[in-house]
Amino acid sequence: MASGSGERGFTYFGVLFLVMLMGMALAVAGPVWSTQAQRDRERELLWVGGQYAQALRSYYRSSPGLAQYPMELRDLLEDERFPNVRRHLRKLYRDPLTGSDEWGLVRSFEGRIVGVYSRSTSQPLKQANFPVQWTEFEGMGSYADWRFVAEKAFLEAPVKPGERR
Repeated sequence: MASGSGERGFTYFGVLFLVMLMGMALAVAGPVWSTQAQRDRERELLWVGGQYAQALRSYYRSSPGLAQYPMELRDLLEDERFPNVRRHLRKLYRDPLTGSDEWGLVRSFEGRIVGVYSRSTSQPLKQANFPVQWTEFEGMGSYADWRFVAEKAFLEAPVKPGERR
């Protein structure tokens, strides 16, 4: 009987040691997963912001008569300035950082929307190597500083030596 209780004690300590090792592994993996999730949200913000900037530019460029930007983001979904409804954006996207439908809006002096930005004041992980139209985002202190403005949406990447367009 004595050896049975010793074996149970050894198994108990073995299980405790295994639980401790798993806890340490999760403690190390947690920040890595968190950082990767943040990088994914940043990539999504760059994509969604680009979609809004392109849609704003499309709305402006297709204006009948005097070119103008929309008053509301909803106007990008259904541009009713034409006999047949035009769509410049297929849906209104959520801010990937805040999860909210509410975007910060960059408005012209007339009150029209010329750009959007995230309302997140968190510091970005990405600080360099942005797409050419967003190079001014380098070194910005918060995501709210990343302004996706229509005029920047269609800048072309510089041609590299030996490359053709």
